[in-house]
Amino acid sequence: MKIRSLQFLIIVLISFFVGYNVGTSEVKLGWKKSSSSISVENKEAPSVIGNVDFSQFWVVWKKIEETYYNKKSLNHQKMVNSAIAGMLQSLDDPYTVYLPPKQNDDFKQGLAGQFEGIGASLGIKDKQIIVIAPLAGSPAIKAGIKAGDTIVKIDNKPIYDWTLSQAVDKIRGPKGTNVTLTIFRKIDELTKDISIKRDTITIKSVNGWVKNIKDIDGIKKDNLSVNDSIMYISLSQFGDNTNQEWFGVVKKLSAESKKLNIKGIVFDLRNNPGGYLSDATFVASEFLKSGVVVTQDKGNGEKINFSVDRNGLFTKEKIVIILNKGSASASEIVAGALRDHKRATLVGTISFGKGTIQQAEDLGGGAGLHVTIAKWLTPNGTWVHGKGLVPDLSVDYDQVDPSHDIQLEKAIGELVK
Repeated sequence: MKIRSLQFLIIVLISFFVGYNVGTSEVKLGWKKSSSSISVENKEAPSVIGNVDFSQFWVVWKKIEETYYNKKSLNHQKMVNSAIAGMLQSLDDPYTVYLPPKQNDDFKQGLAGQFEGIGASLGIKDKQIIVIAPLAGSPAIKAGIKAGDTIVKIDNKPIYDWTLSQAVDKIRGPKGTNVTLTIFRKIDELTKDISIKRDTITIKSVNGWVKNIKDIDGIKKDNLSVNDSIMYISLSQFGDNTNQEWFGVVKKLSAESKKLNIKGIVFDLRNNPGGYLSDATFVASEFLKSGVVVTQDKGNGEKINFSVDRNGLFTKEKIVIILNKGSASASEIVAGALRDHKRATLVGTISFGKGTIQQAEDLGGGAGLHVTIAKWLTPNGTWVHGKGLVPDLSVDYDQVDPSHDIQLEKAIGELVK
């Protein structure tokens, strides 16, 4: 099976869907296979590896087995899983994680675009679990969850300093069951409980339309001709089916626009938590004639450029990209590349800021390991990690009337001015 590096934003659609990237232009998820599997019986490792003494680990293990009072509560596999998770947690990198079989399987199902949960992408900032983006039409968004919300309790249990995996285990669950999240919303200085009923979530990555500007409210129509139109494309994630969906939508939009005067394209990457970097290169190539899309920096002096790899349909049209705090990872790669190549203006709010690359590997027995192997840079060498992309035109949500999409309105206005 083909090995792929993956760039991943540890964002979870509450069935452990995580946004990923990096690889080839053909998007077929390959998992690096390991011949060994974790086994409690495998205690034959040397007591010292390098300068690290492992003897205390086995001493503690033996003491627990011999002296712990409640032998029925000893779950050896859980002990192994927790030991591995603790080792990775010591790296202070929330994107390097060990996934036990159930979580690994849930993660893979999420990449395929369907799962059971509440439909919210999660990340970690300052050791707190943050909602990166609720999915459109999801139980999370219907219940009132918003991008940027900090989850402080799950079912009334405080979760400060939890790992993302711990939070996901408590939040995800079967369709029809409920989970209560206590969230803190900084903009309102508000803490409140929100009960959410889990459901089956199906993600359609790509949507779009072409409209005559005269049919769009809130736009000045001075000096516009009768056929002046706008193309709109939204991309919600970079998953297993993104490229196929993208081809279908953009070909349809291109055909619809042939007889119209397209003033430009609004490319909506709001609440897009990321995905495969190969998809980011693929999508960016729709708008760029040539050049570097993203650079992988391995930290040892080795840098790998991922460049435009196909002929795009929209390499001349004016482009405005809409971002928000839910735009992360692969979506930041695309936005950064188009701006660095002077192909796009960014409108909205500062993006999330996820700039590292992970490799996913199957360990055997269904478990998985995700390890940060590099960071990524925009074509101009910018590292967005922890900072995000600052828009050229800062436009926040309409706090009085959230149904009024002022960001989209401003983006269209940029195209027709």
